[in-house]
Amino acid sequence: MKRFIFLIAVFFFAIGLKAQDPKSILLNLYGGYSFQDKVNFDASYGYINEAAQYGAGIEYFPSRNKSVELRWLSMSTQFPLHGPAGTQLNPGKDEGSINYILLGGTNYFGSDPHAKALPYFGIGAGVGILALKEGSSATKFAWDAKLGVKIKTSAAISVNLHAFFQSITSAVGYDYYYYPGWGTTAFTDYASIFQFGLGGAVCFNFKKK
Repeated sequence: MKRFIFLIAVFFFAIGLKAQDPKSILLNLYGGYSFQDKVNFDASYGYINEAAQYGAGIEYFPSRNKSVELRWLSMSTQFPLHGPAGTQLNPGKDEGSINYILLGGTNYFGSDPHAKALPYFGIGAGVGILALKEGSSATKFAWDAKLGVKIKTSAAISVNLHAFFQSITSAVGYDYYYYPGWGTTAFTDYASIFQFGLGGAVCFNFKKK
């Protein structure tokens, strides 16, 4: 709730700002929806349940069609874990959250500076912080990609609509293999989250004189 109030405060602060010169710095307020993903382990499996996602980002344009952005994204969800027989192993203890802190780049397509709709593609990398409501948490490598369109207006406000893909990868143990003449060798075993979602952003352009 505190994060939501913070975003609302930033929203009204940005509305009150005067527009200056174009293509410099944007404040982006994000909202979206992530769909469920199944994560397989050696002797169990779990889910990252579908959930609403929100966040904010600061986007800088070194040129008209290219930008660099630092983003924070958050979602409250459930992490049900199941054994081989399908029985949930953590009933009542599966509530938690995922927070992403990502640095990425976006390329906007189109040569007309007066175009009202600009397709774009972006990728980012950083960390994903998985936390359970009980208190335990883990910080792992994360990355994402997005594909969408920016809808510009005559004012300092524009709207982004996009589909996105987010992933977190973590080492979860070892697999052991025996090779004749070499003996037993251990290989790190990894598990990954792959979540697809749909979302958008309201973007405020801080323009310089």
